[in-house]
Amino acid sequence: MHILISGAGVAGLAAALELGTRGHEVTVVEYDRRLRLAGTPIDIRGDAVETAQRMGLLAEIRRQRLRMSETAWFVDGDGEPIARVPLAQIGDSDDDIEILREDLMRILAGALPDSAAIRFADSVAALTDDGDGVEVRFASGRTGRYDLVLGADGQHSAIRGLVFGPEEDYARHLGVYIALAALPAEARIEGANAIYNVPERMAGVFRYKDKAVAVLEFRSEPLDYDRHDTDAQKRIVIDAFAGYRSWRIPELLDALRADPDFFFDSASQIHLPTWHRGRVALVGDAGYSAAFLSGRGTSLALTGARILAEELDRCGGDHTTAFRRYEARQRPYVAFAQSSVDDGRDRILPASWAAIAARNEALRAAAADAR
Repeated sequence: MHILISGAGVAGLAAALELGTRGHEVTVVEYDRRLRLAGTPIDIRGDAVETAQRMGLLAEIRRQRLRMSETAWFVDGDGEPIARVPLAQIGDSDDDIEILREDLMRILAGALPDSAAIRFADSVAALTDDGDGVEVRFASGRTGRYDLVLGADGQHSAIRGLVFGPEEDYARHLGVYIALAALPAEARIEGANAIYNVPERMAGVFRYKDKAVAVLEFRSEPLDYDRHDTDAQKRIVIDAFAGYRSWRIPELLDALRADPDFFFDSASQIHLPTWHRGRVALVGDAGYSAAFLSGRGTSLALTGARILAEELDRCGGDHTTAFRRYEARQRPYVAFAQSSVDDGRDRILPASWAAIAARNEALRAAAADAR
């Protein structure tokens, strides 16, 4: 089959790899002019580790493994360590792998077969499913006809909007926003990764390989803002931390002001009654974002791509049956990931000084019991 994939993120590249190696002709269309490599380390957990092995990528992924979270501490206002991040409570098993998003993207892209091609600086503007195929009009003015179209274009998926309707119909805000900003002066300074809390807010410094980033998170009801207005987003974060000058908060806000590639987004989930309609299906965050609080978005992208490709193979081109089986197999992974976010939010963003103290005491006690 000739399959169009919208989005060259982890889900899109994984789907292109899985489908291309099974003999399908795959075109990936990506809005940006190059692969989007920015982002903090991500996790490959549970059955996604086996998926990476089946893809033939696990050895290289293990070579690129990071230990960032293993060196992370909660700290007090003086920067003194309080307790380690409880990896045993967060992860699925000892086989979990932490890797830089950039490294995973390069590994996936480098493994693509000749039957899978990426077209940059273009996107889907309109599509029409006539039952026998999908006619697609691109923003560039090109047109094409495909047997299937897969939306792998993230939480704010354009394909989902075209086929299923507006994002607000399916998005579930989790009450948290996150901002990331580069800390170039810290990149080669050794030290533990640090997380500091004030009520309903977190400020952190994370180092990995030759990079360092400031991470700022805060609780909030849904905010109305322009996702393309960087200055407005920076003001939101600065206002959220107004009045707090403890630890390194003022310094991290200065880094945010200075970073032209600053990142800002909400922790939101996507809940759809079905991930397919006709000859169009969704993979990864486009269909079932679990939010960064779950730590399982990358794993869902990998397992989703594998399961979808397997079912298309098994069903011999019967996409309707394949899509239905894909959903049946992937749903349990999604349900588990999406249900895990409350613990993560309460751990990383306690709502009061008393909650911060209780969390710290519980972590100290757990560490003492483990000795």
